Amino acid sequence: MTRASGGGRDGRYGDGAGTVDPCDRPGGGPEDCPNHRPGEPLDGHLDGHPDGHPSGSPGRRPDGRPVGDLEEFLAVQEEFARRTLVAADFPVYGVAPVPGPAGGALVAYGTDSGAAAGAGPEAERAGHPGSWAAPGWIEVGFGDWTSADGPYVTVRTHRPGADRFEPLPELEDVVEDERDRVYEQLGVDEGDTPGRVRALREWITVDGEPRAVEVHEDRRGLWSGAALPGCCPMGGTEPVWAGRFRVDGLTVTVCGRGVPPGGVELARIGDHERYLSGRTALLRELAVRRARHLPVEQRELSPVAGLEAHRAVIAHGISEAAALEARLRSGRPPRPLRGAHAEAGALRWETAVRQQMRLASETRAEAAEAVAAMVEQLGRLSQVTHWVVGTPEGDAAVEESIRYTVFASEVASVPAQRAWRQVRRGERGERGEQRMGEQLWLAAWEQWRAARVGR
Repeated sequence: MTRASGGGRDGRYGDGAGTVDPCDRPGGGPEDCPNHRPGEPLDGHLDGHPDGHPSGSPGRRPDGRPVGDLEEFLAVQEEFARRTLVAADFPVYGVAPVPGPAGGALVAYGTDSGAAAGAGPEAERAGHPGSWAAPGWIEVGFGDWTSADGPYVTVRTHRPGADRFEPLPELEDVVEDERDRVYEQLGVDEGDTPGRVRALREWITVDGEPRAVEVHEDRRGLWSGAALPGCCPMGGTEPVWAGRFRVDGLTVTVCGRGVPPGGVELARIGDHERYLSGRTALLRELAVRRARHLPVEQRELSPVAGLEAHRAVIAHGISEAAALEARLRSGRPPRPLRGAHAEAGALRWETAVRQQMRLASETRAEAAEAVAAMVEQLGRLSQVTHWVVGTPEGDAAVEESIRYTVFASEVASVPAQRAWRQVRRGERGERGEQRMGEQLWLAAWEQWRAARVGR
């Protein structure tokens, strides 16, 4: 999944093609990741949403083959990133000198809508190994990523004309991306509402010359509660800021914490190997940190009775679908949940999956797929109709969907349930076929509703 409005974080540390699963984070659950089905890869960052999370765990190669060993996984990641940097047809900016005790690392890269087709891993599989997609942007990080106090700075260089293909992320979203990183990597929740926000005009030194930069600064206190087990302690209240400027036809976005904009000096990067090595070292350290976290699948949870877990995960899914739609309509990218909200979502999802396994005698994979299909259907139905929430028909649709999912009952809405299965199977087909499948599915639900109303 890529985030909307250019706010995505494609290219963060993750599986073979630089991808990573934002649902695979401390406390995260599949239903907390909008439009993402459990197990599907994303467009990749070091840190895990849409545009990523550094998972640091074995995944898949760019050509789709599995990678089982961590060191092999890291080697595949490094080589893929190296070839992406070589394919870049624009200079990349970074911090000089590097702030803090840590060095620099490649933290993200991604393509834009205008990138040349037929390049990259797909071209290799087709027998054209010499071609590789030129990245639309490259992001490097500098400083102490292990502290919420910093100093830590990221610099994203966009290829010339990048904003012709899609809008660049708003500076407010760049700040939120940084707060997502701190939660995903350190377990520190800095809250999800703006603090004291200021629009500033600052100066950043670029290639030895001062340049004026419009800066968005957000200072907020930390969310109450303790850090996640095995993660770093809560940090301070340093502001997070983001600014953007143009130089020689390039657009450069800078984000920092623990260092003022005026204390940042940028220059063109010459030696890419240093940043590739930094990326690999960071992935390795994140893998070690993740190993300390007990996955929700391995935790002891209180048993539940009946179908309440299914009802709870559906209610949450419908609520999240509405919130996601509102955010996308406002032109803002979706965001992963943090802190207690993410933890509650993960537990809610895991409880429903376990109950599905028990009642339907399914494997974990089968149960997760069944719950995902159920939640996605009712979330989508709530978006395209007006009757799912707060009506007797909506309540009946929820109950029949649960009984069909758990017991394969011959409920009245069986035609709609089966049509939804076809919709999900056809999601990767032709766009026209997708629309037709969804129309048939929606028509089946409306026929079901008309039959109920007419009784």
